[in-house]
Amino acid sequence: MKKLLILLIGAPIALLSSCSTIDDNLSDCPPVEDSTSVEDGSYELDYELRLVTNMTTELKTELQTELSTQADLQMAAALRSHLQDIFTDFAHDVDLSFYDTQGDSVRLQHDQHVMNANQASYTLNLPMRQYQHLAVANVVENPVVSLANDKYCHTAYLRQTVVADTINCHTTGVFTARQPMEVLEGIDQTFDVKLYIANCAATFVVDTVGTGLRDLKVYTTGFATGFNIADSTYTYSADASPIVRTKQVNSGGDNSLLSFCSVTFPSPEEPMTRMVIDTDDPFISPDAADALWEIHVYATTVLGNVTETKLFVKKPLRAGQLKIIKAKASVDGSMKLEGNTVGVNIQTNWNHGGDYNHEL
Repeated sequence: MKKLLILLIGAPIALLSSCSTIDDNLSDCPPVEDSTSVEDGSYELDYELRLVTNMTTELKTELQTELSTQADLQMAAALRSHLQDIFTDFAHDVDLSFYDTQGDSVRLQHDQHVMNANQASYTLNLPMRQYQHLAVANVVENPVVSLANDKYCHTAYLRQTVVADTINCHTTGVFTARQPMEVLEGIDQTFDVKLYIANCAATFVVDTVGTGLRDLKVYTTGFATGFNIADSTYTYSADASPIVRTKQVNSGGDNSLLSFCSVTFPSPEEPMTRMVIDTDDPFISPDAADALWEIHVYATTVLGNVTETKLFVKKPLRAGQLKIIKAKASVDGSMKLEGNTVGVNIQTNWNHGGDYNHEL
């Protein structure tokens, strides 16, 4: 068996390193040596961790451009801080699997490391042969997402750990990669493997000034429940999609501007079902039938009534994207939006139930 060096390279910011010992305390590790110092006969694998996201664009166009007051700028900073563990080039943990390319594609070698950096090197003992390689990063500290059925290549997938009607949102940006590899005897090799983000984020920003609303709760739904790593496809629930609890983000400024953020797998690209809407109610949007994902808002008015507003979003939310949807709240608890990419369904005096944790 030859030794295989794996070098994980992050985006071009301050470079850190981690040791080759699995799950050790990495805080005092020496820096990664240059590849020229690798012993003769070893094999070099460059492993690049690269974030693919439009977060910078979204922040500029949806926050810095559209929100211009001092309170708005504070909210932009708060959202940027809240999402720093999602849209990141920093890997806490990596899970590396090398599978047979024949038969049932059983896993031949499995390595797990605590990385805590954007660059690290590990030494693995791999026989010379063809492999299908799968990699996953940032799952260990995400209680909502776990790696499952990974003994075989084509059954390995990321699943949402909790199976329930209402679930929490993801807590980390999860990255994956897949690549065929042929380790040759007697030849130094370099494999360029990129990890891409598998989840995304949606943020609902609402102006409540002058409404006197006593409480506001926000949920999202319509997203994938799992991700097949080998073929990079998402799975969706055959039943109703789970309702996802958002996290309220406080700006520290004017508390009349509120933000509610959810991190999930992506939405479908096309509507999963078609709803038939036959009503004269002007508050019911006919575009609900074309919705790809939804935001559910429950506002408690000063009189104690609850108004439900369902926002039907017609544009897909893809992996690596951050989507910000803005609204203005009314005294009756309804939400008003501009544009034609979101349909609205409003129900006043909604009879609520269940447990909620958000407070104004």
